[in-house]
Amino acid sequence: MQFSFSELLTLAPELFVLTMACAILVVEAFVGRQRPQLSYALTQATLLVAAVISWSMLDTARELAFGGTFVHDPMAALLKTSIFLIAVGAFVYARSYHSSAGSLRGEYYVLGLFAILGMMVMISAHSLLTLYLGLELLSLSLYAMVAFDRDSSPASEAAMKYFVLGALASGMLLYGMSMLYGATGSLDLAAIAAALAEADEQSMVLIFGLCFMVVGLAFKFGAVPFHMWVPDVYHGAPTPVTLFIGSAPKIAAFAMTMRLLVEALGSLAADWQGMLVILVVLSLALGNVIAIAQTNMKRMLAYSTISHVGFLLLGILAATQAGYSASMFYAITYALMAIGGFGMIILLSRAGIEADSLDDFKGLNERSPWFAFMMLVLMFSMAGVPPTVGFYAKLSVLQAVVDVDMIWLALVAVFFSVIGAFYYIRIVKLMYFDKPETEEPLQVNTDMQIAVSVNGLAVLGLGLFPGSLLALCASVLT
Repeated sequence: MQFSFSELLTLAPELFVLTMACAILVVEAFVGRQRPQLSYALTQATLLVAAVISWSMLDTARELAFGGTFVHDPMAALLKTSIFLIAVGAFVYARSYHSSAGSLRGEYYVLGLFAILGMMVMISAHSLLTLYLGLELLSLSLYAMVAFDRDSSPASEAAMKYFVLGALASGMLLYGMSMLYGATGSLDLAAIAAALAEADEQSMVLIFGLCFMVVGLAFKFGAVPFHMWVPDVYHGAPTPVTLFIGSAPKIAAFAMTMRLLVEALGSLAADWQGMLVILVVLSLALGNVIAIAQTNMKRMLAYSTISHVGFLLLGILAATQAGYSASMFYAITYALMAIGGFGMIILLSRAGIEADSLDDFKGLNERSPWFAFMMLVLMFSMAGVPPTVGFYAKLSVLQAVVDVDMIWLALVAVFFSVIGAFYYIRIVKLMYFDKPETEEPLQVNTDMQIAVSVNGLAVLGLGLFPGSLLALCASVLT
């Protein structure tokens, strides 16, 4: 197959990230021990340059490449740019953690870049095969990242659970794709959509394939009842890895859902809407209720993630342009909130000690009023309290659901969101009204201070001025 230069240009961000990931791997092999900060610096430069490349492609028209297996469109450009910027923040937090623990190794950043490459392939996939390749590249990188601390028994256990359940989810997704291929005779998403539109009635094989694919997607999101890996992996993995898993991959999972359910299976919306309703209600209920009982911050945020996945899926099940743009806005802003929440755990951690207990946040206002305020902003945003961005994210998906006359579902979401506010506000109570467990002052390096401050202020700023990002999300989907 012959590729034109214009086709290679559509792949410019992927080619750049792949080239730099391989180069950083070689650099790490030869000079990593002598210059441990070099891989980090090159990785951050790679992400920033890739973000500029993707952002510059935001206004280009939709274009298919490589025999229709790869698509570039404005949605892909915006989501890739978001992932790059989120990853920059995630790696700043990770470097601070690894430096204080004395475990700074470049392999973490190489695995992170390959995971990001997998996300990029998922976002621009226009074929079931390309989609699966991107998903597996992401998954294999994340499995290795979870097991990164080889001396940690909880991390090894978490990696095994993640690998086994992730393999099960991938198998179900692949089985669903094979059924879809058997029913339509094509791997191309546009060809599948056309075949389904022309069909007089849907075959049983097609419905079974749809069920398997929704199950696979629910596993990747961590939606109930396919959530069993989320709390254990979030708790067992090192905090920088948990931070990475809980943020950027949610944006890629949103993109995969859009490509599969909306672009390829849009004519089956009536079928997958009912399945998503069940996932949403269960995720909102179980995520918010069980989070109340948690005493570990990482497990609490894990169940919080499950509840947020319920909100994210609300916009998609509305099956309208407003719903899709609201879900995209939610995915991007939630990733920003998630890195901030886990970043605060890293900020409070000390060498050899992870501050992942709720008690570690007691009296934070006495130790550092500024960082206590940043955590307050992040918790209020996750709870959906105005004027933070979390309020507008929840409001936009609820509005999309109300617009399609599913008012009962919006009321269920609001009810469980009110319940969920309890465990977020509990953190604020601990920070401002309890005595600190230790009087030891916070030892925070400069780039960590800047990252947490920018993170918190971005959440507040996007809440005060959400219009631009909301409009951008709407424009890339038209």
